[in-house]
Amino acid sequence: MRRFALLVVLLCCLFASATAQEVMVGATDTAEYMPLVEGKRVAILANHTAMYSEEEHIVDMMHREGVNIVGIFSPEHGFRGSAEAGEKVKNSVDERTGIPILSLYDGNTQRPSDDVMRSFDTLIVDMQDVGLRFYTYYISMVRMIDACADFGCAVIVLDRPNPNGHYVDGPMLDMQYKSGVGWLPIPVVHGLTMGEIALMAIGEGWAKEAELTVVKCRNYDHQTHYILPIAPSPNLPTQHSIYLYPSTCLFEGTVLSMGRGTEAPFEIFGHPEMTGCDFSFTPTPNAGSKNPPHNGEKCYGVDLRGLSNEEIWAEGINIGYVVDAYHNLAMGEEFFKPMFEKLIGVKWVREMIMEGATAEEIEARWATDVEAFKQLRKRYLLYKE
Repeated sequence: MRRFALLVVLLCCLFASATAQEVMVGATDTAEYMPLVEGKRVAILANHTAMYSEEEHIVDMMHREGVNIVGIFSPEHGFRGSAEAGEKVKNSVDERTGIPILSLYDGNTQRPSDDVMRSFDTLIVDMQDVGLRFYTYYISMVRMIDACADFGCAVIVLDRPNPNGHYVDGPMLDMQYKSGVGWLPIPVVHGLTMGEIALMAIGEGWAKEAELTVVKCRNYDHQTHYILPIAPSPNLPTQHSIYLYPSTCLFEGTVLSMGRGTEAPFEIFGHPEMTGCDFSFTPTPNAGSKNPPHNGEKCYGVDLRGLSNEEIWAEGINIGYVVDAYHNLAMGEEFFKPMFEKLIGVKWVREMIMEGATAEEIEARWATDVEAFKQLRKRYLLYKE
């Protein structure tokens, strides 16, 4: 049955790959949103992924067309997407257009100042997300929606496909663990685009009521396996890493290396004291990680690069990677860091692992969360499931 399921997924993916090139992101539908910014003072929340075409960024296009862009807001990793995870990014000026860039990830700014909020009428949001609760771009968007609601600014989301939009998986966030890597009561893999998250956040009262327009993607649905044309952040350099990220990012909340400081972040994991492993790697500083976990130490572990995309799509989140590593190291409580709850979103997963539960038992427990969320999100879906 599993082989048959993988075959079905493969056939769907082959069909999807043939149509993925035809997907048109929201930024390309200028007839839908350019009239809305005519005569307006415009701010743009965007990063390097906000390409209007293969050659031109959305900021450059709108500047060329004479749109009055008064400022650019940049999320985690900065406007050009080169800063590592969690790194503070300073305010600056866009060299190409001379437009000021105001960082939302400078370590201090939870939202722009009142003077900055009064300087624009309309906010355009355009960022490529990867569909996970702990990926921070949607959090920057939701915070800005709240600020726009307070100051009467309109919000326009130029939507982009979700590369993990074909499924929902993982436990719902217990809001006692709300943080900068988990902002809304949604599963780890939520299966929504940025536009759909914005609609759901406002509709469910998780964000303030703002004037919201979502410019939809064309030729896209939630079964389209969209291949990202640009890496969304430094440590997700490949499509394969993006598909594994829902599972392997959980190692950020443990003592293991998840491959930062190597050529395969989030596609490998390990620890200097893991046993019975044929594979090894040594993290060293690179452009995506200046001080990676276990820097300079030889780590023994698992190489997931041999897994096919089809296998990952069929499997979803694999908590078994964490379970197996926990038992291999036999460190007990010291295996985990406080970040683990922030990433997985609940306390009971750690408890079940320590009590000896299997991966199947843990995943079965969060299955009810998944089904409940699937029903809740239906009213906000813009694209066919």
